[in-house]
Amino acid sequence: MTTYYISSYNGDDANDGLSPATPWQTLTHLTSYMDNLSSTNTESSIHHIRLERGSNFLGQSFHIYHGGTPADPLTIDSYGDENLPLPHIDAQGSGIWHEDYHAPIGGSINHPHRWEGSVSTTLLLFDASYVEVRNLDISNTRSDTSLGFNDIAAIDRTGIAIIAQDKGTVNHVVLEGLHIHDVEGNVYDKHMANGGIYAIAHFPTHSSEIEQKIARFNNIHIRRNIVQRTRRWGIAVGYTAYLNFIDQGKRDESGQWLNRFNYGDGTISDDTITRYGSTNVVIEDNLVEDCGGDAITTMYCYQPIIRHNISRRAARDISDDIYTATDYDKVAAAIWPWRCKNALFEYNEAYDTMNADNGNGDGQAWDADFGDGTIYRYNFSSGNSGGTVMFCNEKAVNSQFYCNTAYLDHMGAIDIPRNPDAHIHHNVFILAKDCEPLRSERADGTALIESNIFLNNTRAPFDYCWHPQGSHVIWRSNRYIGFTNNPEED
Repeated sequence: MTTYYISSYNGDDANDGLSPATPWQTLTHLTSYMDNLSSTNTESSIHHIRLERGSNFLGQSFHIYHGGTPADPLTIDSYGDENLPLPHIDAQGSGIWHEDYHAPIGGSINHPHRWEGSVSTTLLLFDASYVEVRNLDISNTRSDTSLGFNDIAAIDRTGIAIIAQDKGTVNHVVLEGLHIHDVEGNVYDKHMANGGIYAIAHFPTHSSEIEQKIARFNNIHIRRNIVQRTRRWGIAVGYTAYLNFIDQGKRDESGQWLNRFNYGDGTISDDTITRYGSTNVVIEDNLVEDCGGDAITTMYCYQPIIRHNISRRAARDISDDIYTATDYDKVAAAIWPWRCKNALFEYNEAYDTMNADNGNGDGQAWDADFGDGTIYRYNFSSGNSGGTVMFCNEKAVNSQFYCNTAYLDHMGAIDIPRNPDAHIHHNVFILAKDCEPLRSERADGTALIESNIFLNNTRAPFDYCWHPQGSHVIWRSNRYIGFTNNPEED
């Protein structure tokens, strides 16, 4: 077992790096050393990496292509005087690598998501299993002024990117106690490695290995981190080229993927999602503030657990005055799943998600989106510009929202565009002055809304249309306070 020490102010790359008294000075030297070990297949001799508190590694990045073992994971942590700041790594646009999903990854035929290009990443874990990272300060700021910050050609940036590609399942990655901030990436790109923390699975480099070495994640734990001022995402886990299998992507006669998908009735089989998606994903006790787009999202995961997280002021870039190069994907919410099976969101808080009144097509605290069996329970929301919860479209099925509290969210407490079966029960909705119980302009879905409290206490009692045109809603056993009428069936 070997531990290597690095100190920006107390080190020298001519040292042996084997003790706090003889640390190396740069991450560049550490990376070069690890690359040499990799070329001789002796990378397993590194078990621990320690960065001294108070260090600043500016213009440097750290890319890891090999991890540890189940018995002896590779750990990256701080050392030194705990009164000093965490060691700070700011790539400042360095650490550029080429991301390639090796297949289209969704969006529309005319507006596909970008799926390959250059990315700047401060800490890259590429096909690295059994890695634990703790107690670092990570950023990726911009000094290049040749492009505007919201130029569509701005490079994608990540604080931490976790990539699965050529070694099958990436197992056991822990990110804990990190401060990730000021990652100034691309305002628009949703599914490149672009944001604070992003875990992505590509198809393998060799197409013959797509089914033999399925790239996916198992045991990803992201906990007790602070993520601030990142664009586009705050924390995102699980987007994958294997959506082409999960979503029944179509191919042409030569076998090329066509970026056309069949979501069926929205349900996702356990066998399919556990074969091609991510498993044992836990995101807990994180604070995400002021991200450009969405705060926390799990995608293509089986039974992910998202709990005890706080989102504040998500979607700050999703506005008519910033998101100007295109209108495509001009949507963002706070904490939500995409195409997950039995995702559980509990004890989270979402505050002040922005810009539903300024171009953001979403803006909710919570969003059950094209998933199967999403549960939101015991969550609290307040001040979100687009409302409390959306059940997004006809492929979000078997969703439940219960025992949550919403305080002065805006627009609409409940949003059911084309949804087939939302079940909303035992919640408390304290409505802001501009908040309808059901967002009426897109209430063309189906919902059972029962045993909730709807309290209108910020305006005079008013007569509400409980069944907007096109809706199929049953109101049952609810309490209505501050209204002049009730639903006729309740």
